[in-house]
Amino acid sequence: MTQTNLTPIRFENAIWEGHLASEDTPEIEVRYRDQTLPDVELVEAEGGWTLRVPVPSSLLSEGVHSVVIWDQRSNHKLGDFTVISGSPVAEDMRAELALLRAELDMLKRAFRRLHGGNNL
Repeated sequence: MTQTNLTPIRFENAIWEGHLASEDTPEIEVRYRDQTLPDVELVEAEGGWTLRVPVPSSLLSEGVHSVVIWDQRSNHKLGDFTVISGSPVAEDMRAELALLRAELDMLKRAFRRLHGGNNL
């Protein structure tokens, strides 16, 4: 049995895509909220397999949603992806921006001290 490695490729048009490096045909299960997602595609590709996961519309709603990709043969997690949307994201982004501004102000003050108070 060979080691199966998953490399994310893209998430576009509600389809998450990854590349599975495996000599054998992988047995993959993709789960969201402890339910197996339907219509997952596994297509043979150069150097392994292409995994395509159609993202259900229920996952595209406010909050944080995680999808887990399992190797059924070894019962190991191969990877995951997360979708974050809605107002909590906006609040987090505003808080992050405020922190970045505060850090930039701190750096400006430090540079001014180093350069003898010259305006930068």
